[in-house]
Amino acid sequence: MSQASTRRVTAADIARSLGLSRATVGFVLNDTPGQTISAATRTRVLDEAKRLGYRPHIAARALASGRTRIVLLVLPDWPLDFKLRRNIEEASLALDEAGYALITYTPHPTGQARPLWETLQPDVVMSMTPFGPGVADSIRASGVARLIPDPAEPMAEEYSEDGPVLQVRHLFDLGHRSIAFAGSADPRIADLVAVRRRRANEAAESLGLELLPSTDLDLTDASAGAAIRQWRAAGATAIAAYNDDVAATLVGAGIRAGLSIPGDLSVVGHDDTPLASMFEPRLSTISMDSVGLGRYLAALALSAVEDRPLPSAGPELQVELVARASTAPLGKRA
Repeated sequence: MSQASTRRVTAADIARSLGLSRATVGFVLNDTPGQTISAATRTRVLDEAKRLGYRPHIAARALASGRTRIVLLVLPDWPLDFKLRRNIEEASLALDEAGYALITYTPHPTGQARPLWETLQPDVVMSMTPFGPGVADSIRASGVARLIPDPAEPMAEEYSEDGPVLQVRHLFDLGHRSIAFAGSADPRIADLVAVRRRRANEAAESLGLELLPSTDLDLTDASAGAAIRQWRAAGATAIAAYNDDVAATLVGAGIRAGLSIPGDLSVVGHDDTPLASMFEPRLSTISMDSVGLGRYLAALALSAVEDRPLPSAGPELQVELVARASTAPLGKRA
């Protein structure tokens, strides 16, 4: 292959091909504001750039503009479940529409890899949870000035885990007064489970119920079956589950134990995953606008990078109870 065929096409090549100045071509390719360049000339430059196979030199463009047009999303070491994937996919799409690339990064406890914020020099580093001790300082030391959430500034809107509140109220409204909470034994999400358990107990207290008996389950028939036997012996007639996977495991174990769901035991999940509507009996669950939440995350990033106003949280941060066949009024047989 000849040297000419492998050399990167430059703005100078486009300028020579069109008989234009290098500055004019550079202004068009970099979309430099404040330049009086005709629409016809812009079209000629862009068409010729496409014909010649021009690709911008990312490092040079970043140096000139002060931006890499990269948003780095730091993920906690959680299972990449359906809801989280939808959030990320939609945030990525919304940022792409604005000309930014979303890159995800999960730091691990061993901490041997070089952090991506040092390698990529992103325009903003976002996290789905507050930055741990020393992490924000490390990010800023690498030259990244924009952090979301910024430890020095409270976020305009905070997502509150209201799903467990709706779970407990739903079961209470159906007449259940002995309700258990089923968590997940996955250590990676222990903090999330603790938050949902706390919110469920706060709802129970507000309704005059006692502290909810609670167990963290493995997603196995043995683990779920043991918990059901314990709760049934204590008089429980309903279970609020950490998520739909836990709820489905409980329903399966209950049916195999000879229980009627929801006649003997009502079960409500969380997250409204595809499993919830495909499982039989279909799961009552908590639904959130995953698409809207992803776009909200993207809007937060763009507000930091482009000095836009902070987005107002709307329906995308609200949750709702979807009642299906796995819950029923106390004493009602299927």
